[in-house]
Amino acid sequence: MKIRWASLLASGVLALGLAGCAGVYKGTGVSINSSTRLDDTPRIAVLSAFEPELKLLLARLQGPVKHSVNGVEFTTGTLEGKPVVLFLSGISMTNATMNTQLALNRFRVTNIVFSGIAGGVNPSLHVGDVTVPAQWGQYLEVLMARETSPGKYAAPPFITDATLPNFGMMFPRPVEVRSAARPEIHRKFWFEADPKMLDVARSIRNVDLANCSAGKCLPRKPQLVVGGNGVSGQAFMDNKAYREYTYKTFQANVLDMETAAVGMVAYSNGVPFIAFRSLSDLAGGGDGENEMGTFMGIAADNSAKVMLAFLAAWK
Repeated sequence: MKIRWASLLASGVLALGLAGCAGVYKGTGVSINSSTRLDDTPRIAVLSAFEPELKLLLARLQGPVKHSVNGVEFTTGTLEGKPVVLFLSGISMTNATMNTQLALNRFRVTNIVFSGIAGGVNPSLHVGDVTVPAQWGQYLEVLMARETSPGKYAAPPFITDATLPNFGMMFPRPVEVRSAARPEIHRKFWFEADPKMLDVARSIRNVDLANCSAGKCLPRKPQLVVGGNGVSGQAFMDNKAYREYTYKTFQANVLDMETAAVGMVAYSNGVPFIAFRSLSDLAGGGDGENEMGTFMGIAADNSAKVMLAFLAAWK
């Protein structure tokens, strides 16, 4: 009996020791405790997918301080008098999810703001316009259905959530999600932008949106559109037929490869978010080749300008 109690006591001491080490052990320079804060100032997380989208914002940042985690560079400072942390999400859904969560783990993030380019879906919008959708969905979360007869596709009977119109074999579905406020698994298609942040976006006036860059000009002055839907998925979309389907099915103004993933992370963590996306191309709907290579710079800067106006107005 004494031997048994001694063994249990030793096991308990060992377990406590290991638990204590878990929070302080460092492997290759990164603590095992993935929530170790790099900065305690409450900040707005400002992110873009790739470098050209963040260029103007980094140039305007005051008092920059750089941090690096897992190869991701975070830069703290102030924009329009607001404490921020700037970083690149990386392109596409998995990168955006992973690195947005990394920012939430390492900084005291009060709000999330995305700034970048997008493909236009709504035929009433034009290259250079800036959109601020009220909600974002993952339009490429799909069932790829069996062809039951030539040109006819059907979902298996156990899949009951593929209720939106299909595009051939592809049937859109909501995603499974959990959150701090609602920890049980549930399904959700739309991830909403924060209403208060949207109200501030609606109040923005007199932002000088560019229509020319490096001798290349758009035929009309870009406009700001707040509200409506945006969709995101892990594919660069440049197809007229799928663009038309996306507009008809989701009433989407724009599509991109990151924002709905960021919205899902924001929802799961209970952090307010909003996204500013400027049209660099028409996702396959324009005449000739895709416009992104020509107008990406105009779109990226237009989005950043509106986002800066938002920060200036945000209280």
